[in-house]
Amino acid sequence: MAAVLARTLVVGLTMCMVAGAAVGGDLKDLYYGEALYYADQGQYFEAIARLDAEMALHDSVDEPQLDTLWHHVGDAKFFVGDFELRYRMHLRAGRAMQAVLEGDVDDEVRNEAAFRLARIYFQKDQPEDALRTLTRIEGPVPDAIKDDLEFLRANVYMAMGRPSDAVETLVPLQGSQDLKGFTAYNLGIALLQAGQQQEALHQLDKAGQLRTSDQGTLAIRDKSNLVLGTLQFESADFGPAQHSLDRVRLEGPYSNLALLRAGWADVSAENFERAVVPWSILAKRDSTDAAVQEAILALPYAYSRLNVYGRAAVLYGRAVETFGNELNKVNASIKSIREGKFLKALVREEIRQDKDWVIRLRSLPETPETYYLMALMASHDFQTALQNYLDLEDLRKKLVAWQHGFDAFDDLIRLRRQYYEPLLPGIDSQFRELDAKIRLRLEQREHLDQRIQAMLIAPRPDLLATADERLVSMRISELETRLQTADPEDIQLQNRIDRLRGVQTWTLETEYHERLTEAYKHLQELNSDIDVLTAQYQSFVRTRQAAVHSFEGYDIPIKRLRTRVADATQRLNLLMARQGHMLETVAVRELVARRDLLDSYQNQARYAFAESFDRAAKMQASEEQG
Repeated sequence: MAAVLARTLVVGLTMCMVAGAAVGGDLKDLYYGEALYYADQGQYFEAIARLDAEMALHDSVDEPQLDTLWHHVGDAKFFVGDFELRYRMHLRAGRAMQAVLEGDVDDEVRNEAAFRLARIYFQKDQPEDALRTLTRIEGPVPDAIKDDLEFLRANVYMAMGRPSDAVETLVPLQGSQDLKGFTAYNLGIALLQAGQQQEALHQLDKAGQLRTSDQGTLAIRDKSNLVLGTLQFESADFGPAQHSLDRVRLEGPYSNLALLRAGWADVSAENFERAVVPWSILAKRDSTDAAVQEAILALPYAYSRLNVYGRAAVLYGRAVETFGNELNKVNASIKSIREGKFLKALVREEIRQDKDWVIRLRSLPETPETYYLMALMASHDFQTALQNYLDLEDLRKKLVAWQHGFDAFDDLIRLRRQYYEPLLPGIDSQFRELDAKIRLRLEQREHLDQRIQAMLIAPRPDLLATADERLVSMRISELETRLQTADPEDIQLQNRIDRLRGVQTWTLETEYHERLTEAYKHLQELNSDIDVLTAQYQSFVRTRQAAVHSFEGYDIPIKRLRTRVADATQRLNLLMARQGHMLETVAVRELVARRDLLDSYQNQARYAFAESFDRAAKMQASEEQG
């Protein structure tokens, strides 16, 4: 659990670098600046597309030092990997970072690339490769990533089962303001994994008392107190456990679990009156939360242990009703997901524009399928799978827009053609004549070449027959056809025809190699004529290219692009269907597990209700008799 949390924290903490701020100096290449602009807006797909195109053009020029990108080429190679990393293209990002490591760049740039490459390996659960990359860092390191680098190193040690090394790395980071709270909590977890129980509890206690107003640090402070209280509870140290759990904020993300465990700590200490307090607060909260549901069942249990059976029976009855309502919600959620409404809710534009979109989903009355999926959708694995689906949805919209954009290109080409075409009638007539000839000759030459190449593998003597031999072969075939309708006993005529066929076959077979060699020589001689035609063709092309290039030759590329976009859309729809089905399957599995738990809770509440009701009735009867 700690390793997963640490991996999530390091990803979030080290993604704070703003691309535009790292350009430095004057911007010489506007297209490079455009890519940085899109990256600064969080539109990494557009940034990657533009930067890739600009770098491809830069690599194709004869004198790259004269290109405007030359002034930023080092940063561009770094940023293309950075953008791909942010877009979760880890394979390509890793290659880009590796290219920077092996390139002729400054030590700071190389070290930052190594840091980012190590982070990629860490995110992909390859801590050994991450540590190997981190060991390559030598020399100066950018100030902006010094603490993040050591924090990553510590998390890599923890992932590799080396908590002692993680402790040594985390101790110097305790004064870092940017990582305040995170290093304190991770140090406590590292000490715990290293077997230093008392030191770990002391460190978690320190992390649980940090003074801060930052929401992220407050959350990790609550997490520290929750873990500390849980450890103390498991050690039967109920008093300190209660004290640690009381420090968790009532409105924080861990408040429900803290209230639940605080109640169980009191119950374990047989202080049932105190257990009623946190569970009463918790039972009034959102009934879809797992901790709240457990509290709804635990609260009447505490009253029953206090011998307040009437109150317990009432609460058990409410619990039966609550669990029944929640089961209806779960069943409605499962039905809604299977009808495809879950995915439609996730891709709603107004939801995705809000950073708290996961929470906002619950406020939509038409999305009951999200009521029980907050914890699931907040998990790292589900978020990654979900973001892949959302990226596919964005790409699908882009493909649709590109498909419609081809019409604009068609109109532009049509207007250019209308303007230029009347100016080229004379040269076009000559060009078409020459073009037809050379295409015909090239096709003929290609056809002959293919035949000769095929005959090198599979001999075909009949293809090298002369014109006279072909006529004779056709005449023999006619005689064979006519002989089939003649007297079948005319053996002598049949033998003569077979002999003629055999003579021709013998000639073709025995002269095959000589004829093949001769045909190859003639093909080589034909190449000189083809060269003459090609020279004339190129002369015409150069003459008319300047004018015609603005409107000719676009039809086929646009058609191909249309086809590629259509094929990509088809593949994309298939991928979206698979990814969506996976998300729906995971969601339904989560809901089924929750339904089983609710069903178990309801059954327990029913039995406890009956028992509490009987005891309350007996107690009332006893009081009346007394």
